[in-house]
Amino acid sequence: MATAAPSVSPYFTKEHQMLREQIRRLVKEEVVPYGEQWEADGMVPRDVLKKFGEMGVLGIRVPEEYGGTGLDVMASVVLAEELARSTFGGFTVTILVHTDMASPHLIRYGSEEQKQRWLPDIVSGEKITAIGVTEPDAGSDVAGIRTQAVRDGDHYVLNGSKTFITNGYYGDIVFVAAKTDRDARDSRSISVFLVERGTPGFTAPVKLDKHGWLCSDTAELRFDDCRVPAENLIGGENEGFYSIMNNFQNERLVIAAMAVGEASKALEMTVEYVHNRHAFGSPLWEKQGIRQRLALRASENEAARRLLYHAAWMESVGTDCVKEVSMVKAFAAETAQNVMYDCLQFHGGMGYMRESAIERMARDARIHTIGGGATEVMLEEVAKRM
Repeated sequence: MATAAPSVSPYFTKEHQMLREQIRRLVKEEVVPYGEQWEADGMVPRDVLKKFGEMGVLGIRVPEEYGGTGLDVMASVVLAEELARSTFGGFTVTILVHTDMASPHLIRYGSEEQKQRWLPDIVSGEKITAIGVTEPDAGSDVAGIRTQAVRDGDHYVLNGSKTFITNGYYGDIVFVAAKTDRDARDSRSISVFLVERGTPGFTAPVKLDKHGWLCSDTAELRFDDCRVPAENLIGGENEGFYSIMNNFQNERLVIAAMAVGEASKALEMTVEYVHNRHAFGSPLWEKQGIRQRLALRASENEAARRLLYHAAWMESVGTDCVKEVSMVKAFAAETAQNVMYDCLQFHGGMGYMRESAIERMARDARIHTIGGGATEVMLEEVAKRM
């Protein structure tokens, strides 16, 4: 006799489920009604981020002694999925860069003094963080960065530039990757520095105009003889390459979770639309080609979700999962492109209008195959391990 399927996922605890419900409620009340205005303004208001800080959202991965709740990578997956359901990718990435792409450098590699100094404000939303790795000539190829940091007494002097930096224009803290040893091989020459807004020589002269993610601020950063206190070095000198690569696992998982969450919401919206939209005397849902295409996309997205959960679980228990994380980053991102294409198509002319959520979501989702490791780079990581 068959037994009933468990009501709770084996990957998630009741604590994770409570977090999911909390985030879903916050998104409904604090994001969905206001997101279109944020898109027009090109930024998420700071008081909104502080509200999420007050609710504990910005500290889910921060240890309790610094004001956080100390949850695991599965909580980050829940957070990313539920934020993505807002339909505002720019808002989602504003939060996730802060919680899962930038601040983990301080959480994992910072000294006790550094954590005590900065983490409480990061948890509360008083200070918003960014990660400064990408440069005009170095994106997925981290070893190719050219920004230099030279020790000068009690300071390091930084010179160089960064680009495509989310939270770079309005943020307060940037974790900057720079070369500290010109003679060492690339993987042994990079360090990470915490650079605060207002540091002399640090500017964000250009706010970039993007295809999507319109309510996230994205900037070019410049460092011109920028003097950073030596005490702001995060981790050991010349050890930054490995800290960046290690955090890529977490970053790629949350991007995959974003893609899965966005695709799920797009499918839900489109199924509802084609049930209500009539053509040739019947709802679009009655057209076999449409409902079967949506069923196929839903199947692909569910496959991505299950791979995501398993890869995140592997990461949470400390198993080597570079292959699985690279797989899900590539697969979920590409699946989201296919989902958005078909969902926009089945919305017809309305899907092409800027007033349509699906139009915005299609633009926002395009970045997933590029940012955090392009699909081609991810597939090479998989191929190396085959």
